[in-house]
This record gives sequence, C-alpha cells and structure tokens, in this order.
Amino acid sequence: MLREKFPEFCSSPSPPIEVKIEEPVSMEMDNHMADKDDGCYDNAEAAFSDDEEDLNSKGKKREFRFHPIKETIVEEPVDITPFLDQLDESLKDKVLQLQKGSDTEAQCEVMQEIVDQVLEEDFDSEQLSVLASCLQELFKAHFRGEVLPEEITEESLEESVGKPLYLIFRNLCQMQEDNSGFSLLLDLLSELYQKQPKIGYHLLYYLKASKAAAGKMNLYESFAQATQLGDLHTCLMMDMKACQEDDVRLLCYLTPSIYTEFPDETLRSGELLNMIVAVIDSAQLQELVCHVMMGNLVMFRKDSVLNILIQSLDWETFEQYCTWQLFLAHSIPLETIIPILQHLKYKEHPEALSCLLLQLRREKPSEEMVKMVLSRPCHPDDQFTTSILRHWCLKHDDLLAEHIKSLLIKNNSLPRKRQSLRSSSSKLAQLTLEQILEHLDNLRLNLTNTKQNCRYRGAPGAHPGPRRPAPGRVCRRRRLLQHRGPAGAGRRAVRPLLRPHRGHLQVPPPTPV
Repeated sequence: MLREKFPEFCSSPSPPIEVKIEEPVSMEMDNHMADKDDGCYDNAEAAFSDDEEDLNSKGKKREFRFHPIKETIVEEPVDITPFLDQLDESLKDKVLQLQKGSDTEAQCEVMQEIVDQVLEEDFDSEQLSVLASCLQELFKAHFRGEVLPEEITEESLEESVGKPLYLIFRNLCQMQEDNSGFSLLLDLLSELYQKQPKIGYHLLYYLKASKAAAGKMNLYESFAQATQLGDLHTCLMMDMKACQEDDVRLLCYLTPSIYTEFPDETLRSGELLNMIVAVIDSAQLQELVCHVMMGNLVMFRKDSVLNILIQSLDWETFEQYCTWQLFLAHSIPLETIIPILQHLKYKEHPEALSCLLLQLRREKPSEEMVKMVLSRPCHPDDQFTTSILRHWCLKHDDLLAEHIKSLLIKNNSLPRKRQSLRSSSSKLAQLTLEQILEHLDNLRLNLTNTKQNCRYRGAPGAHPGPRRPAPGRVCRRRRLLQHRGPAGAGRRAVRPLLRPHRGHLQVPPPTPV
C-alpha cells in the first residue's frame, strides 16, 4: 500500500519531484495503517531507508566517528612590493627569483645565494630587517602544519630539514662563533624572530634532526642571547610554549634534547614540565617514561624535585598523575620527597596522596618516614596514616615498633616551652605526643574491627589462631585415638586428648578392659 501511495519514497533515489499530497489521501493512509491490511509490514521490499536496509542485511554496525572540520587555507598572493623598494638591486632580483620559484630545490639555490650576499663584507646590515620581512612573507607555508614527519626515519628527517629557510640554520652551524658572518646571521634570525616567533622552535628542531647540526645544540643559546629577549630561559620557555600550541608530537620529540642540553633552565622549575603534561596523551606519557628508564631523559633531580612536586599540586588531575608517573620512573629515593606530606590535604590533594601511598607501601619504614606520616593531622575521613601504618604493621612490625618507640621517647622528653617557641615554618613538621597516640589509637581500632570481621583463616588482616573442626565433624586426632581400640595388658586405655567443642559430635570415651 505504501509503495502504491508513495512510490517516490520506496524506489531508488531520483531527482527531487514536487508532490502535492491532498488531505483525503493522508486520511486514507491512516486508515490503512491502522488496519495493517495487505501485509504491508511483511513486505521485505518496502523500506524507508535504503542505507539502513543494506547495513542490516550485511550484519554490519554503522560506525559514527567525529571528523574535525578542516579549515581550508586559501593561499593569498604575497605582496612584498613595499619591501622590495628598500632593497639593493642585486638582493632585490634574488628575492624576486625566490618568489617566482616553485621548485624547492631551485628556491634552496637562490636562498643560498642570498645568504652568501649577506655574508659579504660590503653588505649593509640595515637591510636585514627588510630582508627578514620578505622572507617571512614568502615562507609563511613553512610555519603551517606539522613539522615532524609522520614516520620518523633518517631519510624522512633529512627531507624535512631541506626547506629553503633552513639554509640559514645550516650556514650558521658551519661557521665558527668568532666569525663576523656568524653574528650577521644571528641578527638576521633575530629580525625573523620578531616577525615570526615560530622560528625559535624550528631552529630547535633543525639542531635536533639534521645530521649537519650534530652536537650544535648550544647554538640555540647564542640565538637566544641575540634576540631582544636576551635571556635563554625566557626564550626557551616561549619557544616550547609555541611548539606546544602547534605540534604536540614535535614537543615530545624535542623534550629529551631540551632537558639534556639545558638542565639548568628546565630542571629548576616545573614550567616546562607543566607544558608537557598538559597536552600529552597516555601513549606519549609511556614514551617519555621509556626515555627516562633508558637513560635518555632526566626530568627531575634531587635538589629541585620536591619544589616541582609541590608546584604540581595546583595542576589538573591527569597532569598530576603524569607528573608522578614520570617521577617514579627516576631512581630518586622516596625520602627526598617525603616532606611533601606536610603540604597534602586529604580533600584537596587526593592524586598526590594516592600515588605517595602506593609508593610508601613498597618501602621499609625509616624513622623520618614514620615521623612525617604521624605528623599528619588526625581526621576521621583521612585514612592515609592509618592505611600505611597498618601495612607496615603487617610487613615490618618490629622495625615500625622501634621507630614509634624512638619518637615517643623524643617527644616525651621534649620541653613544652620549646615546642611553643618554634617558628611558623617548622610548625608543619611538629609532631606532638598527642598526635602519635591518636594515630596509634586509630590503628588499634582498625585492627580490632578487621579481626572481628575476618572469621576465616587466610583472610587479609586476620590472625590465624587455632584451627577448629567444623561442626558435625570429629577431630582427626580424636578419631585416630578412638580407632586404636582397647589397651593391651598392662597398659591404660588411651583417652582423647582434646575436649570436644560445643555443638560438635560427642564421642564417648572407649571402655577400659
């Protein structure tokens, strides 16, 4: 019926046809739908959606994936006419050739000629700014999209650093720092950096990826000092921030070299670490952890790791977990960061507390660890101290008892007046006798409740105790004694040595002969 009334919906797709539906026809359709006559629901050929019918017949599930809308970049013609009038004729002709050239190899040849002219003794350094403006306009495409190739091989890396603009980097690597042309190229890069800040992390990529720049990473420091910023730390953080916003894969690729070559700028604060953990995913985190464990990357050192972890307490949850994973990949003793417990609150810092708790359970308790754990304020909802004390009590009871005994003696002999005169900075580490006793009482209550709840042997936290026979059974030892029968001549009868429990099967003693 539907095929007869609405053939345009059931047939194969066709150009749209304007169909006028009158009211009587719709009424008739409703009547037929209500009566379900002519077996319209059993008709396999009738369907409202051809795509859905095809998918159901093949038994495949339709997958819905989100595809981001890519912005179409319209290449506008570059107008460098205002800058060309300010250049010398010879340099102007080369810039025009660079603009007209479409082949990368030909552009590289022209770019090398421009660099050679800049290095000439009679070159006017005042034209560097104009030349930088021309290069920035001509090579805008160099700063769009991802820099790092999809598949990282020696061939793909060398191909990626074959851009015309990278010829400035290559010439810089081939020169000595005392050369006069070295400072001229740095000035040219400084002018480019003002107009296109992305040139900074492109230089870092070239120094990392190019074979011609092997061992030349220190050139970046000379570049940073030649810029208007004039400071290595500020310039490096700005460039890594720009890289983070443009290409996360490149950021992870540069991370080992940046931490290795500039340890004083990267390890003294958590600024760069926060940039990294804010954008990486789980696969990139695992890659960084592998670099750490293989010795290719060091992101923490003993003298600054505590301050960095304290800074990370204000970061997002995933960022904190990434930070702790990277820290645990290093071989830094846990006692180095144990003072962070003074800054952790159970409501505000659950990420750090959970990671620290799991790490503490693997360690043997030292006196400093026990002191820091017991220094936490007692709160009914804060189970951190009770949890780790219970674990140590089960694994290292003697060692824990010695440390607690030592702390009790020290705090009991400490004058009250001296405690009250401590400075505000040392109050965080202050441990009172009342705190110790309160934590120990919480531990006692926990162990008592656990013992009452665990009735079977082998349950976590339960004391094994004497094994009792189940109700309705006879103890094996009593049964063996019973089966021995009457004693021989001159011997007394063997009686059961164990008294039967209440509710157990009562076995009468054997009758003596």
